[in-house]
This record gives sequence, C-alpha cells and structure tokens, in this order.
Amino acid sequence: MSRQKRALALIAMAIGAAMLRPAVAQNGIEAFYRGKTIRLLIGANVGGGYDAYARLVGRHIGKYIPGRPNIVPSNMSGAGGNTLLNYVYAVAPRDGTVLAAASPGALLDPLIGDKTNLKHDPLQLSYIGSATGEVFTCMVRTDAAKSFEDVFSKEVIIGSSGGTTHDMPRALMNVLGVKFKLISGYRGTADVMLAVDRGEVQGICGQGYANILWQRPDWFGLGSPVRVLAQESIAGNSELNKQGVPRTLDFAKTAEQRQILEIVYAQGLFTRPFVMAPDVLQERVEAIRAAFMEALADPELLADAQKQSLTVIPMSGVDLDQMIRKIYATPPDVIEKVRKAILDQ
Repeated sequence: MSRQKRALALIAMAIGAAMLRPAVAQNGIEAFYRGKTIRLLIGANVGGGYDAYARLVGRHIGKYIPGRPNIVPSNMSGAGGNTLLNYVYAVAPRDGTVLAAASPGALLDPLIGDKTNLKHDPLQLSYIGSATGEVFTCMVRTDAAKSFEDVFSKEVIIGSSGGTTHDMPRALMNVLGVKFKLISGYRGTADVMLAVDRGEVQGICGQGYANILWQRPDWFGLGSPVRVLAQESIAGNSELNKQGVPRTLDFAKTAEQRQILEIVYAQGLFTRPFVMAPDVLQERVEAIRAAFMEALADPELLADAQKQSLTVIPMSGVDLDQMIRKIYATPPDVIEKVRKAILDQ
C-alpha cells in the first residue's frame, strides 16, 4: 500500500472512531443509569421555594436521562445550605447518582461568608445548571415601616433562616447603615413568613419576589399586611420598578458601597442551582446537564411550573460554572470588604 493510501486509511479510521465514540459513551451512560436511582438532595425544608423548584425538576428530568433512572427527592437542610454542600463534597458518591439542589449563598460562603464548619470547595463541584434567576426583596409588615428611608432611623426586626435572608439584610446594615435587628435561627423561609404573620418579627429580606408570590399570595393585593420595602437586585423586577419600589443600590453613597452590594446580589442570577459531587465522569455530567436543559424546556414541566406560579429561567451548567469562577476571581481586597459586610458584627 502506498504512503498516500495508508494516510487516507488512517484518516478514515480516525473519523470512524470519532463518530463511534459519542455512541459508545451514550450507550455506556444508558447502561450505567438503567435500573438505578438518583438521589435528589434538597438543601432546604419541605414547602419552600428551593423545595418546590427541586421537586419540579425531579418530576421531569428522569425521562431525559439515558437509562431513565428513578429520581428520589429528599431534604437535607441546615447551615444556610452548607450542610448539603458539605455532604455532596465530602461524603456523597462521586459516580453521578447524587444530584443536589443547592443554595446560591452556600456556593459563595467559602469566598465571602463565615468559613466555620465549611468542608466544600465550590470550584471543585460539577455544575448542572440553574432553574431560574430571581429578584430579591425586602418585605415588612405595613405597621413596621412605610418606606425604605424609614429604616435608616427606625429599628425593624427582620427574621432569617440563613443564606440570602442573612447576608442581604446584614449587608444593608453594614454597608448602608439601616437599622435592622436580625433574628436568626429559623429553619426555613416559610417559618420566617409565619413569624411575620404572628408578629414575632416584622419582616424578611433576601427573599425572592417570585418565590414570595408563590408561597404567600395573600401578602399581595388590597388589604395586604405586608409591603415590598425595597429590591435587593442589580436590575430590579419590571413590575416592582413600575410600582416605584426602590432598589437598595440607589441608596449607596459611594462606588465602593455599590460594588459590594452588586457582588452580594450577583447570586440573584442563579437562585436555583443544581450541582453534583467533584470528579463525576465528564460524560455523565454532560448527560445530566443536557437532561436538565431539556427538562426545563419541556411543555409538561412549564405547565407544571405555571400551576405553581414558578418562573423558569434556565441557566446551563457551563454558564453557571463560568459565573461561579468569575465571582471567585474577584480581587481579594474587594472580597474582604464584601465578607466584612455580611458577617455579624
């Protein structure tokens, strides 16, 4: 055989092998997941927004995963979502059989939060995607404050279950100087909202607007006992913007104050993130990523979401991974200022 013919034969073999590899990988993934169960761990209590989105995805993603494994959800709340991430990072199997619905705040805690008892490295996790973004809000009882300006001179008691409901009001206290009194220790946002109803606390901050609409529709409309005091968001919600609800960013007095708040609010772009353990085989990660995006475009899932007043704004696993890495690449001096802004003082 001539040198040219041998070269052409080698090229043909290489092309054939390249075409065969995806099929072989797909067959391998299907064989792995067939008959298996994927545990869908939810880093929050039953009944809240994190739980609702996780179970929404869990009901539909299985049919898009090769081999159609069973999806079994269970809740693992605690430490503002860090209990879940500690488990996923250090304990969970690294074979693609554990999918976690995480807290965006917990993903940033190793960078800007209290590092006590943290055992996870977000830069090592396998990112599957985010089910939606969110505009966070600060809401208070109507008898507590009439406007955001009021809380610069009048103490308002705010309840917290950790995560964004701690970091965002704490940032407002430390950066802007608002007079919140933060009461922590509630197990979930549903418990904080119940405490607002009972008068134990006067409001909740760092809670998504769409999530509150879903959980507590009775808080809106004529005769509502609660008002949206401000938006903890970079762009704000179009509906709230039309209503004239201010953004807390507009109360920043310096460029540095604004920069600090913008970093705290960045997690609003990926408020329902899903992750897997480090070192899961890349082809399995890619399969779950693809299934995640297909599920979130499924008309049945979208109809399911609409019935629950859940907004779906998908972010791919690749985009989520890049965003986390970009945030973690923020200069250390800026991060230190953000960290001090959200810590208890």
